[in-house]
Amino acid sequence: MRILDIIVQSDFILKIFTEDGKIGFFDVKPYLHFEAFEPLKKFEEFKKIYNGKYYVEWDCGADLSADSVEADLQLIDDI
Repeated sequence: MRILDIIVQSDFILKIFTEDGKIGFFDVKPYLHFEAFEPLKKFEEFKKIYNGKYYVEWDCGADLSADSVEADLQLIDDI
């Protein structure tokens, strides 16, 4: 999966748009208990995200592969 766009939502959710036309929500909350993701508990840090197309990365160095995102992506219909 290749990530086209990411929109930060409230409650530590990312809205993901993929190259193949999928749109869905990815919940980052389950990762926040891991040491690498702890800085993201501050929403200001959570918003500092970079789209690497095949991964997402935050300024603090935490990252997730597109495969990880795809595995838990809650698909929605395009509005």
